[in-house]
Formats: sequence, C-alpha cells, structure tokens
Amino acid sequence: MDPESVYKSVVEKDNKYVMPTYGRKPLLFTGGKDSTLIDVFGKEYIDCVAGIAVNATGYANQKLVSAIQEQAARLIHVSNYYYNIPQADLAEKLVNITGLSKVFFCNSGAEANDGAMKLAKLHTKKNSFISTNNAFHGRTIGSLGATANIKYRDPFVPLVKPATFVEYGNASAIEKAVEGDTAGVILEPIQGEGGVHVSNKEYLKEVREICDKKGLVLIFDEVQTGFGRTGKWFCKDHYGVSPDILTMAKGIGGGLPLGAFAARDGLSFEKGEHGTTFGGSPLVCAASLAVIETIEERQLLQNAEQMGRYFMEKLSKMKRDDVVNIRGMGLMIGIELNHECGYFMDAAAQQGVLLNVTAGNVIRLLPPLTIKKEEADRVVAVIESIQKN
Repeated sequence: MDPESVYKSVVEKDNKYVMPTYGRKPLLFTGGKDSTLIDVFGKEYIDCVAGIAVNATGYANQKLVSAIQEQAARLIHVSNYYYNIPQADLAEKLVNITGLSKVFFCNSGAEANDGAMKLAKLHTKKNSFISTNNAFHGRTIGSLGATANIKYRDPFVPLVKPATFVEYGNASAIEKAVEGDTAGVILEPIQGEGGVHVSNKEYLKEVREICDKKGLVLIFDEVQTGFGRTGKWFCKDHYGVSPDILTMAKGIGGGLPLGAFAARDGLSFEKGEHGTTFGGSPLVCAASLAVIETIEERQLLQNAEQMGRYFMEKLSKMKRDDVVNIRGMGLMIGIELNHECGYFMDAAAQQGVLLNVTAGNVIRLLPPLTIKKEEADRVVAVIESIQKN
C-alpha cells in the first residue's frame, strides 16, 4: 500500500475501534532515530515530546533494541511467584541510584502512585493525603484522588478519600492542612502537567521537616522528572532532600511499560499486601537496565544539564512579546505565554517540530536526552516564528 492509503486505513480503524480519549493529531509515525521521528510519508520531526518524557535515550537506541531482542529470545514473562534475573539486577540498580531501601515494580506511573499511597496508609494506619494545586498523579481511581485538575476529577466524584489540596511551594499551607487522619504528603518536585512549576530546596526541606515532625509519609512523584530528565538521576538530587517513597515510570523503560516505587528502610509491603501480574517482567527490566547503561555510557545526565541551559539561553533571546516566563530544569522546560497556545502543536508540526502544550498556555519541552545543539536551534527558531493566534 502507498503511504496515503496506509494513513487512511489506520485512521479509519482507529476511529472505528479505539475509544476516542486522546484527540489525536493527524500524524502517523513509523520510525525514528535519536531525537527524530519519521512519519509514514518519510517526513522527519525533531521530537520535543518524547512520548511525554518516556523515550529518554532516543529512538532506535541499539543497546536498548539489542537488550529487548536478546531477552525476548530467552524469557519474556514469568510469574512473580518466581525469581527472575533482570528484576533482581534492576532492583539493586534502582536502590543504588535512589538511595532508598527496597523497590516494588508495577506497570505505570499511576500504579506507582497508587501503590505508594497504599503503602503509606498501611504504614500509618491513616487514610488521607495532602496534595498540591495543579498536581497530576495519575488517572486510576486511587491516584485521581491526589490529582488536582477538575477536568480529570469531576466526572468521577465521589472519589476514594480525595486529598486536601494546598498551594504548591507553600510549606506552611501543608502544615496547616495536617489532620488526625493524614497519612502523608504527595508532591512533584517539578509539576509537569500543571505547567512546569519548579520547586526549590527550601520548600522541599521544610516539607520534609513537617513530615518528620508530624509522622507523615513523604512521597515524591518523580514519574516525569526521573531518569535524567532534569540533569540528575532524580530531581530530588538537586536539592539533597530524600522522600520516604519515590515513584517513577516514563523514562525508566525506554518505551516499554514499567513503573516502580522505592521506599526507605523500614517501609515495605510484606507478603500478600500488594501485587501485580506483569510488573517487573524479565523483558521490561532488561530494557530498563539498558536505558540506565545508555544514560551512564553516553553521559546523558551531563547532556541534559548542558542542553537544558543551552535551550533556556536560546529561548530567553527569542523576539516574542507574549512570553510571560521561561522556567524548568535540565530538559524539562516550560514556556509560559500570556494566552492560550494549543495551536502551537499543529503549527510547529507543520515545520517538523513536535511540541506539547500543557495547562493551556505553557509550551512544554521534553525532548530525548540525546538532543543536540543544532536541533535545539531549530526548535527555538520554529517557536519564535509561530505567530500569535
């Protein structure tokens, strides 16, 4: 079939058989290399979405591809009733890079946050949580209770014990919200879906102190900020503040579905208290080990930090009068405009750049950690060229 026929066939099937939850863009991708995606017609796009912070090591990473192929030829799945080598190796690696004690494997960030809150409830024998305005922690019926956006929440109320929401960046607001049934606090060191709002060391340190004083479990949601996105393994590493539980997903699997949470010493599920069928399969754990090795061998933490600074410098010099703020850390960058800017996604795609818009008026850049200066230059030029709608 010619590309046009393939495209039409896929769109027809999708419209007929897939629940219409995503509002898809009229793009069909069939391949990619490093920071570039290629559509069915052969057009190339610099990707600043990366599967929403998932494809950290880029497309067609040979180490990742080989790890998946070799593990698939040996063993794809085995029940968690049994041991498996890649899971044990990955657990050791994650404990080392998080500085925490034990790991539970699941399949997504929402599941990781669900499990983290479940563990906090079990540990404290309490039921409620404090979250923050503009927070996003997932769409499962449990994690949705800690997600602030009414667009996601309202159709499903009443929720299972929804969180109390307070101002992000305001530690005293958290302390005032603590009640007798409060089990813990869950927050993102950088709010992604909420508009790329960056916390600071003082805030996280104060929240840590409040949780210690009140006997609360502190959960850092690093689903989007983990695995080099901010220039360090985890955003917490910039601040020197450690949570009781750290949740992770997205970049951990290089594109395969994998989530996890790590907890401090003395905080763990015991036999039968939690479980999953697919979490921590040999295939996804082998892929994750290859992702971590790639980040280490190609010095992608350093590249994320350096390219993040480069991006911010270039963006700050754009000739646009509608920019309110440019903020971020590493390769997690938000460009806040003084108007709604969803149209930027289509306009940029026409010029071969993939962007994401969140919170209505924030262009969010989440490119693979492999992105190069010449690609960043092109991205900035395209953003600068798009006229206010």
